Amino acid sequence: MNMSYNPFSLKGKTILVTGASSGIGRAVAIECSKMGAIVYITARNKKRLEETLEQMEQPELHTMKSANLARREELENLTGDLPDCLDGVVQCAGLTITKPFVFVSEDNMHDVMAVNFEASVLLTQLLLKKKKILKGASLIFISSISGVYVSLVGNSIYSASKGAINGISKALALELAGKQIRVNTITPGMVETNIIAEGIISDEQLTEDTKRYPLKRYGKPEEVAYAAIYLLSDASKWVTGSNLLIDGGYTLV
Repeated sequence: MNMSYNPFSLKGKTILVTGASSGIGRAVAIECSKMGAIVYITARNKKRLEETLEQMEQPELHTMKSANLARREELENLTGDLPDCLDGVVQCAGLTITKPFVFVSEDNMHDVMAVNFEASVLLTQLLLKKKKILKGASLIFISSISGVYVSLVGNSIYSASKGAINGISKALALELAGKQIRVNTITPGMVETNIIAEGIISDEQLTEDTKRYPLKRYGKPEEVAYAAIYLLSDASKWVTGSNLLIDGGYTLV
């Protein structure tokens, strides 16, 4: 038995992770570093980004740059600072505004779409135009079951943004297949950090809500990160245009 054999290894790969200051993005950055990748991390909050870097394996090997990807100038500056050798990009940056549809303003729509859809798409476009992404690379968008399989009251604009991401990822998978660049989405159900960080729902409500999941709990950020590692690794070389559902069975019922 070859004890060093690991088709999920990221050793020798250079990965960009957006939204890396917390939640799923932070977990993806940390777990990718543990799997041997050189990781570039970005997010708006510099202090929290530094905290992510400190938790990564061999922090001195990785690079952080704070940026608001919804601002074109910062988006272009970030892209210019990245190396011309990206083997993978995991886009985790996201924004939620919870309001009944009739109260959603035009500004609300713009803010959510700017972060959840436009920034991710424009970053991908810039990376391709500036030839930052290598042949055979893997592009991953973190989506949601909301807007793809289900939705929630007050979640209309967020759902719309995630539905849009799933739609464009399939088109990108087709367009980039000739370069052997794979494009996939990961579609999680509720992940612990999201709701707890907001502090809107009580512990009793959280406990009651988890009963709607066949596995009787929310997901953990690292469980989504493991899926990203699979899609970034050579183990998934024949996977593109896919939507990897990770929801503890929520959409079964």
